Amino acid sequence: MSKMINNSRRSFVEKTAVAAAGVAIVPGVFLHSVAQAKPDDQPVSSQNRWGILIDANKCSDGCTDCVDACFTENGIGSTGRPTTDPQWIRKVKLRDKLTQHVVSMPMLCQHCEHPPCVDVCPTGASFKRADGIVLVDRHICIGCRYCMMACPYKARSFVHEDITDQKVVAPRGKGTVEGCTMCVNRVDRNEQPACVEACSAENHNAMIFGDLKDPNSDISVELKKRGGKQIRADLNLNTGVRYQGI
Repeated sequence: MSKMINNSRRSFVEKTAVAAAGVAIVPGVFLHSVAQAKPDDQPVSSQNRWGILIDANKCSDGCTDCVDACFTENGIGSTGRPTTDPQWIRKVKLRDKLTQHVVSMPMLCQHCEHPPCVDVCPTGASFKRADGIVLVDRHICIGCRYCMMACPYKARSFVHEDITDQKVVAPRGKGTVEGCTMCVNRVDRNEQPACVEACSAENHNAMIFGDLKDPNSDISVELKKRGGKQIRADLNLNTGVRYQGI
């Protein structure tokens, strides 16, 4: 019964996204539905599968442009206690045990085709859109943090603090779980995620965003040409984020 309810809720969110846009959650703060499609009068389509390709060879160790852009776009700031700071995207280092070669790269929600966070969520707050973007509905998140434990990428954060000055496009709430949305508000306007845009603006060009189902998209062409790896491919999650140079 629970699975039937969850599936119905997700279908409702996808089909009625436009009607839900602009709903007030508290006075002065409006929730623009993250399930809104592009074009605005059409539902999200499974004909698309949005993804990001990251070239670790082009990612500088000390560069945080993608992280800074994400925080600015989504209104994320430091709590003053690093252990409780949100980490929608973070820089990590990988070291080859044999060669000692080190690469630096951004880690974010991998937007899995078979997301473990969705499987364990007892309320259906964690869900996947038809186009592959994995999100959290904070209206029904109870803060149990099962999704955080299930995620093999440590890509979700728990909001410990009261949130002020929220961004309209990224509503957040104390006691709920949050993570990378692939800047769904931008994607639905036919724009690139903030992290990808910032990386390109500085001419690092370490990140490519696009439709994995479109063979002519930049990301698909590059994957066909040079390939790309999944983090923990052994889990068979079919991630929407792929890496080169690792």
